[in-house]
Amino acid sequence: MNARSTDGADATGPTIPAVSARERGIVVAVLLLIAVLVTIDVATDLHQGASVWHVAIEIVAGVAAAAGALYLLHGTVRLRRRLARQASDLSAYRAQAAAWQAQARRQIEGLARSIDRQLDDWKLSAAEKEIAFLLLKGLSLKDIADLRGTGEKTVRAQSAAIYAKAGLGGRSELSAFFLEDLLVPSVAVMTTEADRLPE
Repeated sequence: MNARSTDGADATGPTIPAVSARERGIVVAVLLLIAVLVTIDVATDLHQGASVWHVAIEIVAGVAAAAGALYLLHGTVRLRRRLARQASDLSAYRAQAAAWQAQARRQIEGLARSIDRQLDDWKLSAAEKEIAFLLLKGLSLKDIADLRGTGEKTVRAQSAAIYAKAGLGGRSELSAFFLEDLLVPSVAVMTTEADRLPE
């Protein structure tokens, strides 16, 4: 069972408060009113010479009401601060996510342009370039044929022409041609880290 804090949040994270802010405000107002009324009653009783026990009980009741009001006010302030921090954190996370997405989009667009330039260097036709991109995405020859509205044999022949112009042995070599460049930084880092390890 999760341990709950006084403001309606558990130890693992924030939850919906058990009492709404409006209800807290009403309870605080009532408790403060009780404390004020008890204070007035105590002053009146002291002036009229009431018994010490009667006055003591009223003082305890007034102090309890005031303490309850202060306790609820403190919880409300803490809850508002926590909500403000969460709103600030959420805004920061959203900004970070947007920045990451923009960076990833730029990198993907740069990769697509780089692949397109390489396909131009291989002197591929527009149709062959489109098929090359679809092959790199992992589509089967049948899927490419269905997508382009042509026969599978036509796509197979165009794929063979792509591999011939590129000097590659097939789809796996086509994919490896572009993926090797992407994996070079990671391999270099791994090699550097391996060199640092004691034998």
